[in-house]
Amino acid sequence: MIINSQWATSVNNNYIPLYSSNELTELERPYLFIGGVHGDEPEGVALAQHLLGHLKKIKTQKDWALITCINPDGFNLNQRTNAQFVDLNRNFPSKQWSDQFSQQRYFPGKTAGSEPEVKSLINLIHLIQPKVIFHFHSWKPEIILTGPKNLKEAQIFSQTSQYPIKLDIGYPTPGSLGDFGWHELNIPVICIEEKERIPPEESWKHFKTAFEQILCHKDI
Repeated sequence: MIINSQWATSVNNNYIPLYSSNELTELERPYLFIGGVHGDEPEGVALAQHLLGHLKKIKTQKDWALITCINPDGFNLNQRTNAQFVDLNRNFPSKQWSDQFSQQRYFPGKTAGSEPEVKSLINLIHLIQPKVIFHFHSWKPEIILTGPKNLKEAQIFSQTSQYPIKLDIGYPTPGSLGDFGWHELNIPVICIEEKERIPPEESWKHFKTAFEQILCHKDI
């Protein structure tokens, strides 16, 4: 396991932890896992931390990269946005990005890709060219897929967790990670939505098998 200690910092100069199965330039079509996009969804950070702990114990057949908390400023403040009050999941520079927003919590920033956390993540995605991007959230239990409808990884997460696959969250999300990853880069994006306030150990039980299946079997 590699700890990429000089990778990125937040608006408030907090270190953003990034771990990988190999040196970043040597990863082969890795899975990219991201926790903490929204700082007030601690369930996503807890899931990423559980995954990290498990990856320290097992040998995987696939390369991977893991960001346990991409929004440390928001996480420390228990707020959805980053320290500049930007919703990172509306700040990605997709063609659909818009400066319009219905509530302050969805503020997309003054320009697309303006936030250092988003800039660093975009640079990482271009560098490692992930096979699939996963990001961990909490709202209601769903597997939200932006990509091919028959994507095997999404089916595995749905089957093992018993959470339904949805092709969108139910309302427009211009400038989201899914919008950017799939529509701009042709990289499938899976948003794992966990139950709010679920105990971390229970959440881990929902997804442990799926993580092991996609990372430890060559035929997936």
